[in-house]
Amino acid sequence: MNYSDWSPKDVRKLIRDGKIDYHTSGMCSGYAQANLVILPYSDAYDFLLFTQRNPKSCPILEVGDVGSKIIKSMADGADVSRDIPKYRIYKKGILQKEVTDVSELWQEDFVYFLIGCSFSFESELLASDIPVRHIEENKNVPMFITNIDCVPAGKFHGKMVVSMRPIPSSLVAKASAVTAQMPRVHGSPIHVGNPEAIGIKDISKPDFGDSVTINDGEIPVFWCCGVTPQSVVMSSKPEIAVTHAPGHMFITDVKNTSLKY
Repeated sequence: MNYSDWSPKDVRKLIRDGKIDYHTSGMCSGYAQANLVILPYSDAYDFLLFTQRNPKSCPILEVGDVGSKIIKSMADGADVSRDIPKYRIYKKGILQKEVTDVSELWQEDFVYFLIGCSFSFESELLASDIPVRHIEENKNVPMFITNIDCVPAGKFHGKMVVSMRPIPSSLVAKASAVTAQMPRVHGSPIHVGNPEAIGIKDISKPDFGDSVTINDGEIPVFWCCGVTPQSVVMSSKPEIAVTHAPGHMFITDVKNTSLKY
């Protein structure tokens, strides 16, 4: 079903009721989506410092109060433990399982972080007549772990993750200009062209998400990705961390246009 014209609140209700448990690309057109990281309070300062040192990969949209599950500013009455289609639970950097609800796992010392998502600028690309291939093919965006080191902070360190969209060569500059206006959802591309230069050996085999068609005359364009914290969690091995499953985002009540310069 096409949820592009639905309101975020209505889609979040379907998610909470277990009726949507798949990727959110293309849903609630015009509204910002967000990545999620949940950590114990003892790790929260180091992670917050990590986001400040890596703002293109981890642009903060909201940080929760200690122990609070309720979203403060990015949505009305949303519950961060139930309103995302799929979560990942990591223990000491190892993925334990994927679930659709983490309310029973919730700890009183948990702090949530909502991080800008490149899904949020896709409606701006489409409005500028720039194709978005994974939406065309009804797939999740392809994401890759690169050879680019993030700037470490405290216990947190690891490699940058990028998302890739094939763009016609004549539109690459335009796509860069459109997304540059939205730094709170990763902004302009981090790399254009040769995937091997950033450690991607096979563009047809993403580490997360789905492979998409790259047509003749198109160039792979790479943006920083909010799955970077999951790469960092795997490297840094905190006692416990909860994230969204890649591509399964929190849909906010905030318009994409409000995140522009």
